[in-house]
Amino acid sequence: MMQSKKFIIALGGSVVAPQEIDAIFLKKFCLFLKKEIKKGNKFIIAVGGGAIARKYQNAAVSINKVSNEDKDWLGIYGTYLNAQLLRTMLKQEANPLIFDKRFKIKNFGKYPLIIGAGWKPGWSTDFVAVRIAVDYKIKEVIILGKPDYVYTADFEKDKKARPIGKLDWQDYLKLIPDRWSPGLRAPVDPVAARLAKKENIKAIVAYGRDIKNLKKILRREKFKGTIVENGAKFTLFNH
Repeated sequence: MMQSKKFIIALGGSVVAPQEIDAIFLKKFCLFLKKEIKKGNKFIIAVGGGAIARKYQNAAVSINKVSNEDKDWLGIYGTYLNAQLLRTMLKQEANPLIFDKRFKIKNFGKYPLIIGAGWKPGWSTDFVAVRIAVDYKIKEVIILGKPDYVYTADFEKDKKARPIGKLDWQDYLKLIPDRWSPGLRAPVDPVAARLAKKENIKAIVAYGRDIKNLKKILRREKFKGTIVENGAKFTLFNH
């Protein structure tokens, strides 16, 4: 029997609600989690805002001049909606509280699943996941989002962009913007990346909708995705 483990997942809003809420995917994801929990595994999942957050932010901007802090608050409440949805779908397994501020939930207790949302302006749910990893003394975070890898450039704009298998946090930070802004799209945002570098947290970046691949990640089998950690030697992914 596989030894039970604790996992932290940053579940991107682009996975939960790319345009509208993807109930079909969420059902599959929840069934997968239930099976893993029955094997003794425990999970903390920080959920992003996705299209819900962007719709509110865009609506606000179209009406009035909006500060980044106010945009962030709209995004945070979007993450809270998605987190409540996931918690409702996993009501038997999940802590009834949403992990929406640091130290609100200090350990798993009798619940094998904890669902988190955004915490405060300037902090994405990537950062929340890394912060929880530090506090819970778990050395790895799984980042599930739209990109299947970290690429050498923006793969949506540059056809020459190559998927990366492994890289160091310092090299990763050179690939992304220096500062956080509401709605920033990066595999791991700069605030989270700097904290992970400082606290020696490993991140695995993978495509969020590929549940079979997620299973391989949990099993430590060969998977599709990018490993980012201190001291990693830069390696392009070989198909």
